Parts: sequence; C-alpha cells; structure tokens
Amino acid sequence: MTGKPKYWIWALLTLPAVWIGLSLQTDRLSYGGAIHESGLWSAGFLLLTLCVTPARRLFASFMWPRRLMYHRRALGVASFFYAALHTAIYLERKIPLGKVMSEGVRPDLLTGWLAFAIFTGLALTSNRKSVLKLGKRWQTLHRSVYLATALMYVHWALSIFEYRVAIISFIGLIALQLLRWRKS
Repeated sequence: MTGKPKYWIWALLTLPAVWIGLSLQTDRLSYGGAIHESGLWSAGFLLLTLCVTPARRLFASFMWPRRLMYHRRALGVASFFYAALHTAIYLERKIPLGKVMSEGVRPDLLTGWLAFAIFTGLALTSNRKSVLKLGKRWQTLHRSVYLATALMYVHWALSIFEYRVAIISFIGLIALQLLRWRKS
C-alpha cells in the first residue's frame, strides 16, 4: 500500500470543514454550533486515529485495519486541523485577544489550550523528515498524544452542558487502549 497517492483521503477529510464553512455562511449553523461541530470532528478523528492500532491487533486477519493504518497520519493531522478550526472559530469572536486572556484561565478553556499546544507540536512533527531527524525520540514525543487526549476530553466535558457523549467516548477509548496493551 505504500507509495500510492493519498490525495483522495485528504479531500475526503476536508468535507466536514467545507460543510461547516458553508453552513456558517448561510446561517444554517450558529457561531456556537460551528464551535461544537468542529470540536466534534476533531475529537472523532482523534478517536479514530487512536483506535487504529488496537483495531489492527484485534482484527489482524482483516484488511480494513491495515487500510486505516495506512491513513493514520492523515487522520491525526485531520484531527489537528479540526482542532485548529475549532480554535479559529472561537477566536473570531474574541478579538481583541483580551477576552481570550481573561477566559483562558477557566478550567474548561485552559485544558483546551493545553491540549491544543500539545497537538500543535505533534502536528508539526507528523512528517517523514521529523521522524528521521528525531529517531526514537519521535515516538516518545508522540506518546504525549495520550495526555493531550485526556486534556481534550476534560475540555469537552467541562465546556458543554451535555457531557455524557464525551464521557462515553472517553470510556470507549480507554477500553480500546486497555485491549491494545493487553494484546501487545
């Protein structure tokens, strides 16, 4: 599977952003709705990215986990893209940035900012050149995705009135990760 162009997956992964943008322009989606949708897409792609290895180990005889593995980097970068979109939509109404500074110390937003800072570092090093340059340190760095994911789920649970989906999603992720480590 290596060497084949992945352009179609990148195009597919941008479709929700196109929908969010068009929905904002046509007032079918509010400011809060756009923040919510972009956050859900980011969390969803992150969850899918983190489920690739457990799925590959649990369903080793099937082809679909290998195909997901081939696109795991794209899924992770898409998760960051939607987190960046989520942040950009939030910031659009917070200019001048004084509002960001005053709100940024609240636990719901502080956990989001910390998660986003970690995800930014991961996204910037999610390329072949960084993998080669960092060597074994690359994998150590990229394990910080688990801390960022925990922070993201805390941000999600504290930021919305309906937190059950965040908690159920987090429990599912923990269960899959436990299966991953049990099988390795």
